[in-house]
Amino acid sequence: MRNRVAILIAVLVLPIALNAAESPKPGRSNVVLFLVDDMGWMDCGAYGSKYYETPHIDRFAARAMRFTNAYSQPLCSPTRASILTGQYSARHQITAPSGHLPPQEPGHKFLPDAAPANVEMLLPQSKNYLEPSQITLAETLHASGYRTAHIGKWHLGTTEPHWPERQGFDVAFHCHPDPGPPGGYFSPYRVLSPGTEKPKGNSVRFAVGTITDGPAGEYIVDRQAAEAVKFIQDNKGGPFFLNLWCYGVHGPWGHKEEYTRAFANKQDPTGRQGNPIMASMLRSVDECFGRIVDELQRQGLADNTIVIFDSDNGGNTHSNTVADGKKSANDDWQKWAGLQPPTNNAPLRDGKGTLYEGGTRVPLMWSWTGHIPAGSTSDAVVGPIDIYPTLLDLLSIARPDGQKFDGVSYSSVLTGKGKLNRAAYFNYHPHAGANRAGGVWVRSGDFKLIRWFGNSASHELYNLRDDLSETTNLADRQPDRVKELDALIDGFLRDTGATYPRPNPAFRPVADASKDSAAALDAWKQRGCTASITDGVLTMKGTGAAGSAFLGHATGNMTSPATVTLRVRSETGGAGRIDCLTQGAAKPDEKVSIPFDVPKGGWQTIKVELKQTGRIGVLRLHLPAHEKPIEIDQIDIEPQRGKAEHWSF
Repeated sequence: MRNRVAILIAVLVLPIALNAAESPKPGRSNVVLFLVDDMGWMDCGAYGSKYYETPHIDRFAARAMRFTNAYSQPLCSPTRASILTGQYSARHQITAPSGHLPPQEPGHKFLPDAAPANVEMLLPQSKNYLEPSQITLAETLHASGYRTAHIGKWHLGTTEPHWPERQGFDVAFHCHPDPGPPGGYFSPYRVLSPGTEKPKGNSVRFAVGTITDGPAGEYIVDRQAAEAVKFIQDNKGGPFFLNLWCYGVHGPWGHKEEYTRAFANKQDPTGRQGNPIMASMLRSVDECFGRIVDELQRQGLADNTIVIFDSDNGGNTHSNTVADGKKSANDDWQKWAGLQPPTNNAPLRDGKGTLYEGGTRVPLMWSWTGHIPAGSTSDAVVGPIDIYPTLLDLLSIARPDGQKFDGVSYSSVLTGKGKLNRAAYFNYHPHAGANRAGGVWVRSGDFKLIRWFGNSASHELYNLRDDLSETTNLADRQPDRVKELDALIDGFLRDTGATYPRPNPAFRPVADASKDSAAALDAWKQRGCTASITDGVLTMKGTGAAGSAFLGHATGNMTSPATVTLRVRSETGGAGRIDCLTQGAAKPDEKVSIPFDVPKGGWQTIKVELKQTGRIGVLRLHLPAHEKPIEIDQIDIEPQRGKAEHWSF
């Protein structure tokens, strides 16, 4: 009787145990996922670049399937979370590159109930960490007998409960906070082991993690390659999952000068690309990838390893650009790259951080000898949400119970056994900036509809087959198609529980600012000056001693770092500054002052970066309004975390 009971219990429990942790299957293939940071769709030879030199990536393309309609999120943390969870960012709630910021407290509201009267929309916040309850790709592979490693940028949580070691990785080479490499690209990397105190009196910014220094001057992308090679050698008996998220080609633009020099005089015959720093960094990324592929070959593992090459978002076209004819503040950038942005995604529109194709379309290639046709291409519409279910399909691993997937498997596309029947693919980014409350797009077939959030939502419709560069908005010409695709967006927002922007019920628009200057000024208080509004322009005139005129604003729950943007006009020009008092600070010597110049002449746009961290209490905007009045028609405050504020007078 006891034996029968034991057998019955075993039969009932066995499926549960197998689902929780499958036994490793003999000969199961290894997996290498190589993710580049900020690499655009056109940033290697395999995708058409005539300037960048990427021989290892290009050789890999000859043995891989290359995707021409692969997408990412517009920015890094959301894409990374989607790879590990198989979910859209609207569902996992990491919608901005905020993984280097402190995690929110339990019960935090990611969509506020209220906002100041001058703010048109209630804007959602991004979650700053990957939820520990997620059953990640690494956890599922680990439960199936895989040895797992994460090497490089994480950007999915700064505290230990959210580190890769707690998300299914046996080996982790990482540090926090990590929007970019720790302390720069060259050793020493300035990383403290967990629990180690920062040296007293040392003003150097340190990260915390498992990255250790190499020889002086070691390049961290090379170090990532070395760590990957070591992991392969240590686990060549397999199966293993190597998740390498490369630090290149993200800022702060560390590059090997000898490589950069070789590109300094090179010309792109297409006239598109030409930044020698970016070319230098891509060469290092290419070498890192090449060392991994070569090591697989050396260990006899190349034919039994699935290799995925991907990027976390579109190419960077906005950093280190030049505004109003001023040269870049980055001396090294100016020396080598002149006035060029990092890359050019043409024929795609725009780049990183935008919902246009240049911000979301990326290079993607898969190889698996004997299973994926070498040198093939696919126009299937795929994204980071699909990698997880596709790998499980290819490896014959059951999907974990309790994990919700938005992604679908395209294993049949990879193996040439079928097509991907996908009705629609979505991309969600509610943080586009102070002048626009973000947006969402849906792609169905050749058509892509962008819905911009706002009190009066607007739409852009493009036929990507005929108009890859998104130059002709068809929304007014095809209202029925807009309605059809917009209904798909409604369904997406409902299904994912997206905390998308909503109209602020307390918003108080100013119908005639010249008749209601108090309403237009809203929370700004003038000191040492007069302030009046006429025809949408605020005129500020100093009444006290020179330099004493300022406008003050209590920001409430806003945090720094933040960017303050002003549009001003001054007959005389002069020195300005922003004083920032953190919450609780009452003494003048506790404030942080950031000086800036106000040019003389016509309308000028001025940007001031508040780089200190903390909760902002009060901002004081000092302007040279003593000799002559100064005019202001716009003020924007955009923090990395929290609501943006915008004033158009």
